[in-house]
Amino acid sequence: MTNRFGLIGGGVMGEALLSRLIDLNIYQPSEVLVSEPQPARQSVLEDKYGVAVTADNRLVFTQTTEVVLLAVKPQVFSAVAQELAEVIATVNSKPLVISILAGVSLSQLETAFPDIPVIRAMPNTPATVGAGITALCSGAYTKVNHQEIARKIFSSVGAVVEVAETLMDAVTGLSGSGPAYVALLIEALADGGVAVGLPRAIANLLALQTVQGTATLLQETKIHPAELKDRVTSPGGTTIAGIVQLEKAGFRSAIIEAVKAAATRSQELGK
Repeated sequence: MTNRFGLIGGGVMGEALLSRLIDLNIYQPSEVLVSEPQPARQSVLEDKYGVAVTADNRLVFTQTTEVVLLAVKPQVFSAVAQELAEVIATVNSKPLVISILAGVSLSQLETAFPDIPVIRAMPNTPATVGAGITALCSGAYTKVNHQEIARKIFSSVGAVVEVAETLMDAVTGLSGSGPAYVALLIEALADGGVAVGLPRAIANLLALQTVQGTATLLQETKIHPAELKDRVTSPGGTTIAGIVQLEKAGFRSAIIEAVKAAATRSQELGK
């Protein structure tokens, strides 16, 4: 038996990709094999998506012809790679290996999967609702058709960009960690609303829709964020009063330093 798509790791991000790929008919359930060590998760994936499941990572690699997606925790990559090393040499058809493991470099992937096309990907958590963005970088044996396959897979959960591997830590610091920064902003906006008398439920809704609406406006109009800020900021008005306080608190500098700190940490984890 052979499958077109193999998934090693049935966690949150792996399931997000799996669900979108099946919903969009990019792969049929009968073409998919998932390896997942936890019996409870195996049952969920099998029942919900109609895919074949196994606890044997080697089976996924030997029975998949097109793509094997690695979606395990980075800490167990070495153990998974050692396990797969037993069967890599026996496989005639070399599938494309795509890794979404933070901090695991193309060099590490190519050492684990010699002479096999590999692509390193960094999606972010909004991918779980089809609104993410994924950065891709390709290994030495990766061809145009492999890149097209990867773009098709990750386009199912949002936007896709291609970058040099030297920029992957920067991507991690910005879009990989960025949803947490935005969540903090929304929480702080809502808390501010409560502080000036709004009921919590209304403050939460106002904060969430303000951030979501602003992002949509910027995306659809293509205007620079600074231009939108200027449009909202009237002389001597309420918005400039708020911006003055943000500048006093070093708001923009704090966001910049957060991205830099996360990128640095990503570099450390990859060593």
